[in-house]
Amino acid sequence: MIYNIIDSRTRPHRWKSIDAIIEATSHDNSVADADQQPEGPDDVVYDSRKGLSVAEAIAWATAEACPVTLYLYDEGSNNE
Repeated sequence: MIYNIIDSRTRPHRWKSIDAIIEATSHDNSVADADQQPEGPDDVVYDSRKGLSVAEAIAWATAEACPVTLYLYDEGSNNE
């Protein structure tokens, strides 16, 4: 399930094909002023997909069992 979205696209109106990363929202706990999410046994460490639409990226992240932060990037921006 998505708890947060970080949109790092420089071309925010491009939605057909983007790159996306998910991490457990608990990974954000060390960020200044972040809401705190307890770590869980099902936390996904890291996963990425390339060439998704924004809708596909949201559906993918929503289907995760643990709370995740979804990061959106321009396609091919070498964000890994």
